[in-house]
Amino acid sequence: MYTALFRQARPKSLLTSTLRTCLKPRMEASSKTYVGGAPETSGDHSELAGSQLISEALKKQGVEYIFGVVGIPIIEVAFAAQQSQIKFIGMRNEQSASYAASAIGYLTGKPAVCLTVSGPGLIHALGGMANAQVNKWPMVVISGSSDQPQESMGAFQEFPQVEAARLYSKYAARIASLDRVPFFVEKAVRSSVYSPSGVSYLDIPGELVTSTINTSQVEQVPKYRAPPKPAASSESLQEFMSLLQQSQKPLVIVGKGCSYGVAEQEAKRFIEQYNLPFLATPMGKGTLDDRHPLSVGAARSTALKDADCIILLGARLNWMLHFGKPPRFDPNVKVIQIDTDTRELHNNLQSALAIQADLQTVLKQLVEGGTKWKYDGATPWWNLLKKKLAANKQRSDALIHSKESAMLNYYSAFDAIQSIIPQDAIIVSEGANTMDIGRTMLLNSKARHRLDAGTFGTMGVGPGFAIAAAVYCQDHEPGKRVVCVEGDSAFGFSAMEFETAARYNLPIIFIIINNGGIYAGVDSESFQDMARQDAALNLPPTSLMQAHYERIAGAFGCQGYLARSLDEVKKSVQSALAEKTRPSIINVFIEPSSGRVQQEHGWLTRSKM
Repeated sequence: MYTALFRQARPKSLLTSTLRTCLKPRMEASSKTYVGGAPETSGDHSELAGSQLISEALKKQGVEYIFGVVGIPIIEVAFAAQQSQIKFIGMRNEQSASYAASAIGYLTGKPAVCLTVSGPGLIHALGGMANAQVNKWPMVVISGSSDQPQESMGAFQEFPQVEAARLYSKYAARIASLDRVPFFVEKAVRSSVYSPSGVSYLDIPGELVTSTINTSQVEQVPKYRAPPKPAASSESLQEFMSLLQQSQKPLVIVGKGCSYGVAEQEAKRFIEQYNLPFLATPMGKGTLDDRHPLSVGAARSTALKDADCIILLGARLNWMLHFGKPPRFDPNVKVIQIDTDTRELHNNLQSALAIQADLQTVLKQLVEGGTKWKYDGATPWWNLLKKKLAANKQRSDALIHSKESAMLNYYSAFDAIQSIIPQDAIIVSEGANTMDIGRTMLLNSKARHRLDAGTFGTMGVGPGFAIAAAVYCQDHEPGKRVVCVEGDSAFGFSAMEFETAARYNLPIIFIIINNGGIYAGVDSESFQDMARQDAALNLPPTSLMQAHYERIAGAFGCQGYLARSLDEVKKSVQSALAEKTRPSIINVFIEPSSGRVQQEHGWLTRSKM
């Protein structure tokens, strides 16, 4: 198999003696298998290997990308995918691979594949599967498994993979024969996309990967049809407008479901036509520009607490929105929900109106409904919100220019970064303080241009998300930059994926906000004093070394920068932006005790997240 593949797709010299030695047993076992050269023929039909059948089925269903870590028994699938013009991005850990694949699902609305080896390989990917499932992002996970004839015999990496995956997916199945590969692939892709979107898992026994089948025996399945886009009834639309027009203090909350549903233009028209104040959930940012004059995100606490009618556009009343409960919400608030997922309707709070429908479709109905009503911009509600916006801006400006420490704080560092990065950059953000403060300081202007820990609050997603975004931009939006802003703790989860970015020439700018700790660190002198004693008994559990992460870049022929001042931050970002083909790391040292300012009704109540 490998000999045929390399002869067709690679210079012969690349098939080194080491590779020959490592792969010789599998090469011999599949020497008659087709993986990209001329297929063996039998009458009017051809013989296909399982690996090729899988890759061609994925291609037919519209899959563009596979992220994974290769090994027995799925290495042939990765090679065959490349022959089918599906891009394979080899990651350093299956967890990051699953994060990357899920991010493609969010960015494009169609799944990428996470490809893993059997047993531990799948187990490593479960974190990303859970994250995608909770966030309702489409993804297909394909794992090799032990050969069927060896089942229950203690085979290599034998594990009940379908049962394990079922808890983290909406569809999970084991492919038992090659003739049904197209059927299972179509069902997995379709299931991942149809509402609610989520994860599909396919288990591939090892012997099927290298086995062959005559194409006349293969079940042919067409490409899946796009999901339906149900509209709202006329009665629901009338009730919607009645509730809105009766409201004295309306508020629109734009969730990431609105962004995922590609309803940004319709949401903008709806909000502007009716002159409604709005705020976005963290990953709903950019659905409308954060700088939009109707945005009241900076007055979030007041807006949530005092609104008498809240319209949820693809947003969930979960922990991010305090479950819609007092004291964060008015106990008498009337909630209008539009969501494709019935499980979210009336969840945690009975809504005044719940519409199960496609957001894009319903918002278009509301805009084209013919009413000329518009919410008055001179009401006490608008005046209160504008007053709160101005007060919070003053407070933020004071934090940016604070002189309490000679070192930078979060606010001053973010302000410097924001002043330089492109307005249309895709921003990936994770960490505790780094993500929470960055949400308010780093602005988004376009939908699906912010990726963070999401509904599941998952740490370690940053590099995988950034790689997925950069790969997507490389193919579909060349020139667009990806900026990955990480806390130092968050970066540590998957820092070695920097090598992946370097290997694939992805010009990601990794910015590490380094306070030497989780939530907060300790100053250098105190750290050294405690470490000289029994470190495990004396160092705070939240402490980390305020390390020189920028030096990692040099190991891969890339540029790293250390920034301790505003001027160094700005110059580093400018230099990184000038690099068009290689990733870079900017390590920003900030005051270890720096944290976020406690707010009475903020996202979180802890002051040093």
